[in-house]
Amino acid sequence: MNTSSKVDNNKIKSSFNWKCKHTWKRSAKNTAWCLIGCSIGDFGTILYFQLSGIPWPTLSIMILAIINGIITSMILETIVLSRQMEISKAFKTAIGMSLISMISMEIAMNTIDWILVGEAKLVWWIIPIMLLAGFLTPWPYNYYRLKKYNISCH
Repeated sequence: MNTSSKVDNNKIKSSFNWKCKHTWKRSAKNTAWCLIGCSIGDFGTILYFQLSGIPWPTLSIMILAIINGIITSMILETIVLSRQMEISKAFKTAIGMSLISMISMEIAMNTIDWILVGEAKLVWWIIPIMLLAGFLTPWPYNYYRLKKYNISCH
């Protein structure tokens, strides 16, 4: 490794920090949009099975809720981004940039539901806890991507 690449690597490492309030605010906004999209599909799926009484195993309901949450989040993000770019580019951006964020959000929300309630069931007191876990889990990742690469979903 030559000296110039060492300097370049050190410069890149030193330019990243976790202290930028502007980036935290912007990444919080991005995370909130993702949370809204994920929650629509996730909560809708859980509520459907809760009200219909279809006897599916909890894990199966939660996996379907995660998939539906990701789908609705991608749809919402595509709609939001389509105001700024062509719909095809908005769709590609929504799929490519926030999948890790959405998966971690969905897993956090469903894990809270499973640990505290013991099944895929929405009760009034669990929803704020699920939303908080769903927001806090991907937020640092979204900050990191925004700060390091200037990449966000919205």
